[in-house]
Amino acid sequence: MAQPPSPSLDTPLCDLPGAAASTPARAPFEAGKWLDDDSPAAVMDWLEARGQGDGLPAVAPTPERVEAMLRDGAPGLDPDEVIASLPPRGGLATRRSLAVNAVLAGCAPGLLPVLTTAVRALARPEVNLRGVNATTHSVAPLLIVHGAAVAELGFNAGRGTFGPGWRANATAGRAVRLVLLHVAGARPGDGDASTQGQPAKYSYCIAENAGASPWPTYPRSVGVEAPSAVTVTCGEGPHNFHDMESATPARILDKAASAMTSLGSNNAPISTAEIFVVLGPEHAATIAAAGWDRSDVQAYLFEKARLPARDFRRAFDGMLGRPWERALDDDDLKPITSSPQNIRVLVAGGPGKHSCVIPSWGVTRSVTLPLEP
Repeated sequence: MAQPPSPSLDTPLCDLPGAAASTPARAPFEAGKWLDDDSPAAVMDWLEARGQGDGLPAVAPTPERVEAMLRDGAPGLDPDEVIASLPPRGGLATRRSLAVNAVLAGCAPGLLPVLTTAVRALARPEVNLRGVNATTHSVAPLLIVHGAAVAELGFNAGRGTFGPGWRANATAGRAVRLVLLHVAGARPGDGDASTQGQPAKYSYCIAENAGASPWPTYPRSVGVEAPSAVTVTCGEGPHNFHDMESATPARILDKAASAMTSLGSNNAPISTAEIFVVLGPEHAATIAAAGWDRSDVQAYLFEKARLPARDFRRAFDGMLGRPWERALDDDDLKPITSSPQNIRVLVAGGPGKHSCVIPSWGVTRSVTLPLEP
């Protein structure tokens, strides 16, 4: 594989034309000029030599592929407009730099608006992306796609939505991670301090199964009215819970509450933390058949996901810092989060009586935005 005369191996990928960032571009990425071939394996070797990439084979972001991504995903828009500045590096995410990373990830043309909207969400102060990248926790941003874009762009909202086999889910989630690596500078060690990491740091993307949900869409529940939307929440991997027998909401949700009340999660010491509860369609249907709506689920889980205050004091060296927490007797039940509204409920997945809980990192809030290029 030929070595590029310019830039040097430590030049960030996001500083290339087709990937504008916070410093001037050096030279174009052109298959045949820097590489003997533009095969995924050759690109992987090239990225590895530069300390970039996610360790998997990648698609060469040739000018033609990047332009096609921009043409389909942001027609008529300025490709070099800065969408966001992403910590810790402070790299400037432009549509062009996002297109480069979308190509690297294997995204089909048309997915660029999903990535652009996700980056806008990640840059919101309530997400606390600097903290997400700097913490030793295993937190990873989960991308959730809603609305018409799910079918139009080929996202899997049904069976196996968290898993492999669907290009849109896999590559959109991977593109978010590549942007964090190449633009934000969140590489393990210097920009990402996670002690152990987690598989969701490769790709973490699902879609809401609105067609199988008995309730209004998740974006409507948080005040977003749009044909398509994107949610970003930063948390752990999904914690599965199953209930094959129950015909009542309480028995199903008691299992969810059990999964929520883990003293090992960051939610335990941080009372304001969000928790996503992703119900499979069959569990959601059973709950709704009893006349329960989303707010009923939130209220029930808020009351049930509790542990004695002594358990928190013992686990965290007496750390119950808020006045209402300090006032609790040891036998009083303390909620795992301070408000029912911190429990976010949506429906995703396919047949089978399984659902999951996704604890957040704690010091972060989810963001839902209308899908925009």
